[in-house]
Amino acid sequence: MDISVIFRLAAIGIIVTVVCQLLKKSDRDDISTVVSIVGLVIALTIAVTMIGDLFDVIRDIFGVT
Repeated sequence: MDISVIFRLAAIGIIVTVVCQLLKKSDRDDISTVVSIVGLVIALTIAVTMIGDLFDVIRDIFGVT
């Protein structure tokens, strides 16, 4: 696990926030909601992948198959 993952998640959050604010200012609240949900799904996908890797490392450490 790298610190780059944290930066990647932060970048996703910043980009989604800016896009949502721009869409809300232009009265596109429905599209803004979709963008925020897509950003959440992308961030959760990255987090679940990291958690899966963590479980694999723990399984290797304890020798559980």
